[in-house]
Amino acid sequence: MIDGIARFAEVVGELPPESTQQAVGYPSLFLLVALGALVPVVPTGAIVSSAAVVALHQTSPLSLLFVFLVSASAALLGDTALYWLGRRGVHSDKGSRWLAALEGRASPERLAHARERLDAHQVSVLVLSRLVPAGRIPVMLACLLAEVPLRRFVRGDAAACLAWAATYQLIGILGGSLFPEPWQGVVAAVVLTVLISAVPALWRRVRGTRAEAPASGAPAPAPGSPAPETPASGSPGGSRHEHP
Repeated sequence: MIDGIARFAEVVGELPPESTQQAVGYPSLFLLVALGALVPVVPTGAIVSSAAVVALHQTSPLSLLFVFLVSASAALLGDTALYWLGRRGVHSDKGSRWLAALEGRASPERLAHARERLDAHQVSVLVLSRLVPAGRIPVMLACLLAEVPLRRFVRGDAAACLAWAATYQLIGILGGSLFPEPWQGVVAAVVLTVLISAVPALWRRVRGTRAEAPASGAPAPAPGSPAPETPASGSPGGSRHEHP
């Protein structure tokens, strides 16, 4: 165990210089964020926050700026590609697997809510959809069903990607500034990102549980109160007329 920790410390101490890290790190960051935008299973927020932590501990004053620009441009490219693929499915009689994947990730309730907000505030809804966890897909699908042109979507999504990259970079800067070692800041940034992603889902689950509780059964009658009358079947008006 001790030997393993010592070897890990030696490997960390022998990391390549900053120039090599940047030459490998920025293209990797771009590919991961673009892939995460195109296939929504990669935790892109945690990747951006971790990259910001590493950039914070580098000597180059432009490292954080490069992380911001690379992250925002990669997110915009991934969103644009996914929207273009979805539009092909909307205008096709047979649809497409990309459109089907988007529909499978958006519940009918969230999709209806996204369409209502999209009619009133288009650009602001796109920006918030990038910042709210699991909010991007329902809004993108609402744009597809409303047949928003690709150029208009890109204009709104550009502002959304800039705000998203700035937000998660600030999370990384916050985590990196609390600890002296980069790996400690990366762990803190990832934990913060996971918490931010989990809190809205937990809140929706709690609200759903509270809403289902009153509807689970009718309240029992108070003690001493008369039992409700049950109308007889087959008689008009639901009452029974007895004849002398």
